[in-house]
Amino acid sequence: MPSDREPALITGASAGIGRALAARFARAGHDVVLVARREEKLRALADSLEDRYDIAASVVVQDLAEPRGPEQLYETVTERGLDVGVLVNNVGIATQGTFTDIDPGRERDQLRLDVETPTVLSKLFGREMVARGRGKILNVASSAAFQPGPFMAVYYASKAYVLSFSEAIAEELREDGVTVSVLCPGPVDTEFQERASMADTPLGSGPMQDVESVADAGYEGVMVGETVIVPGYGYKLLWHTVGVMPRPLVRKTARWLNE
Repeated sequence: MPSDREPALITGASAGIGRALAARFARAGHDVVLVARREEKLRALADSLEDRYDIAASVVVQDLAEPRGPEQLYETVTERGLDVGVLVNNVGIATQGTFTDIDPGRERDQLRLDVETPTVLSKLFGREMVARGRGKILNVASSAAFQPGPFMAVYYASKAYVLSFSEAIAEELREDGVTVSVLCPGPVDTEFQERASMADTPLGSGPMQDVESVADAGYEGVMVGETVIVPGYGYKLLWHTVGVMPRPLVRKTARWLNE
């Protein structure tokens, strides 16, 4: 199988950006491994993709917020003999509200999903990619990675980690034939805002990017080895300018958007 059509594993594939990325990979002819907690949604998606695009879609039901969730996923994929040429670390959650009021258990899950999971899976599958001399990793971050985010402090910090981590290992693995990309969209029209309890904030109720367009940008970027993928002109401008803006202004603007 040509390397540009190797199977893709997508975490958080039952909804939102993950579901759209799974469909985009399948449309391009990749077999897919779909990972999430919601088995019924995964199986319905797998059946739809196989019927529509004549590819093989495998389902792995796994809660990646569990302490050994990423390792269990890797073990399951290995035991089943499923090939992974492209790893898409998409799963993630967010919390909104005053930091001291948010349930620490929910934020612990957020750190496991948004920080620990992509780190561990990139290491486990990345080792295999290095050994074979090729592979692609796509980590889904956010434009939230560009600045601190009052009232979504842990989410913004976790996405800043994903951006920094992805850029670092992209440089490390480049000579091993493995490319690492990070996708940084703005707010996207999915169930994310409602699940994060932020639908009534200026950010959560404002303009949204189309999920299929974001998935297209992610797919096209990872396939050509683009390191930082920022869909949309406005967010590209933010990426290039936020670093030179006065930090108090950056913080106050983010506070207004998230409060």
